[in-house]
Amino acid sequence: MNASARAVALTAIAPITWGTTYAVTTELLPPGRPLLTALLRALPAGLLLLAMGRQLPTGKWWWRAATLGMLNIGVFFALLFVAAYRLPGGVAAVVGAAGPLVVIGLSALLLNQKVRLRPVLLGIAGVAGVAMVVLTATAKLDAIGVAAGLGGTIAMSAGTVLAKRWGPPPGVRLTSFAGWQLTVGGLFLLPIAFIVEGALPTFTATNVAGYLYLSLVNTALGYFLWFRGVRTLSPVPLTFLGLLSPLTATTVGWIVVGQALSPLQIAGMAVAFGSMLLGQLGARAKTTAASQEPVRTLTRV
Repeated sequence: MNASARAVALTAIAPITWGTTYAVTTELLPPGRPLLTALLRALPAGLLLLAMGRQLPTGKWWWRAATLGMLNIGVFFALLFVAAYRLPGGVAAVVGAAGPLVVIGLSALLLNQKVRLRPVLLGIAGVAGVAMVVLTATAKLDAIGVAAGLGGTIAMSAGTVLAKRWGPPPGVRLTSFAGWQLTVGGLFLLPIAFIVEGALPTFTATNVAGYLYLSLVNTALGYFLWFRGVRTLSPVPLTFLGLLSPLTATTVGWIVVGQALSPLQIAGMAVAFGSMLLGQLGARAKTTAASQEPVRTLTRV
């Protein structure tokens, strides 16, 4: 397996784990606590990765890491779980599938990349394929939920493009780069969750298991691999991998819950998966040009 294919395969693990988020949220977590869920998903994972990496940003990377953490984690997680609690999973998945189209537009604005017809058509096909898979005749729209879903998609798309534009400084471990952002996002969510939603509820063993999975596997591992992809892949092919998230959610429902798949859903999965694969063609693994900023190392204990 060449370097590019290996980078794509490892990065793809992240959206596959994210595809389990809706099932875990609705089946294992306490109802009506989107901000608490976002907080407990981000902050423990961020502190864990920060402790593993033992590096702090310096110079302009303080505000850059804060900006990326707000976009990729703080704002995105908050809006993601608002959408998850207010929308049927299918509607939320279709909104999220628009990510490649948003990244194409932002890449043109921030990275001076030309808007090419092929990825635009593939992005539209990806949204259509996901819609065929997850939307049902009974799907209901909630204005706040749809707005939250779109806002979250825009926030993470902007974070992905900016992370590619800036790239991690040289010598910085990926655990630290991911940990900075998760910690910033978690600290942003900390006061908001308690002000808006009040004190902690009583957790059951099922709730604890759900939160541990979201924090360790879904987030710590998922975002480590995702930011590894940010370092090595171009932003547009990278974001097409996000289509694996709703496809995984559908597959989980089919395998675990025993939901039947209609011919239309199977066709939609083929369209979305094909769009994702075609979106990778021509993508080359490459290392972001490194700056010369020093990195301060935390004292080891």
